[in-house]
Amino acid sequence: MTKFRENNHLVGYLFTAPFIIGFLIFTMFPMLASLYYSFTDYNLFEAPNWVGFDNYKTMFTGDDQYWKSVQVTFTYVVASVPLRLAFALAVAMLLNKAIGGIGLYRSAYYLPSLIGGSVAVSIMWTQVFGDKGLLNSFLNLFGAHATTSWIGSPGTAIWTLVALSVWQFGSSMLIFLAGLKSIPASLHEAANVDGAGAVRRFFKITLPMLSPIILFNLIMQTISAFMTFTPAYVISRGEGGPLDSTLLYSLYLYKRAFQFTQMGYASAMAWVMLLTVGIIALILFQTSKYWVHYESKGES
Repeated sequence: MTKFRENNHLVGYLFTAPFIIGFLIFTMFPMLASLYYSFTDYNLFEAPNWVGFDNYKTMFTGDDQYWKSVQVTFTYVVASVPLRLAFALAVAMLLNKAIGGIGLYRSAYYLPSLIGGSVAVSIMWTQVFGDKGLLNSFLNLFGAHATTSWIGSPGTAIWTLVALSVWQFGSSMLIFLAGLKSIPASLHEAANVDGAGAVRRFFKITLPMLSPIILFNLIMQTISAFMTFTPAYVISRGEGGPLDSTLLYSLYLYKRAFQFTQMGYASAMAWVMLLTVGIIALILFQTSKYWVHYESKGES
C-alpha cells in the first residue's frame, strides 16, 4: 500500500512538473533577478554594480517625469475602470433576455475585447480621433467645424485611451452576464408583486447579488488598467505625448528600460508598481466586507 501511494505521488509530481519548472524559470527567477537589478545600475551592456536604494531615491525625489507618469496612470485607471464596469453591466443586463439571436449579439459585443489591445486597433484609434478622423467627420455633419486632433491635444489625448479601454468591455460583460443568470428569478417576481419598480429591484436585488462579481471584475480590471501599454505606445509613437499626457507608467518603464537602457531603474519602477497594485487590491479586499454580500454567509 505504501509503495502504491509513493507511485501515485510520483505520478502527481510528473504531471505538475511542467508547470512548476515553467513557473520557476519564467516567473520566479525573473522576478528575483529584477529585484536584485533594482538595487544596481544595470544597463544591459555592463556588469551590474550595487547602488543600494539610489534608484528608488532618484525615482521619488529626482524624476519629475516619473511623477507625471504616476499622475497620468492614476487618471487613466480611475476614469477607465468604473466606466468600463458600468458599461459592461448595462450591456449585460440588456443581453440578459431570452430573445431570438441573442447569442449572436453577445458574440458581437464580446468581439472588441478579443482585438481591442492589438496594434491594429490602436492604429485605427489614431484615425478615428485624428484631426480628419471619423469623430470630427461625424461632428461636422452637424455643422461643428471640428478640426481638433483629439489624440494630438494634451487635454484630450488621455481620454481617447480611456474610450478605447471602455470599448473593450466584453470580458467583464460576460462575467456580469453569468452573474445575472445566477440570480433567482423568484426574487424579482416577489419584489414585483410587492410593488417594487425596476430601479428599486436593481439596487435592492441585482446589485447586492452581483457584488462578489463586481469585486472580482473591479480587481481584475484595475490590475489590467495599470498594465496597459500597447495603446499608449502606438498612439503616442512610443513617446507618451503630447506633453507626456499619455505617458502611462508601463510606457515610461519601457522607455527607461529599452530606450535609455536603464534596466536597474526600470526594475525598481516595476517593483513599485507591483507593490502599489498589491496594496490597492488589499484595500479593495479589506473594504469589501462593507459592501459585498455573500448569500451563503448571510452577511455583507
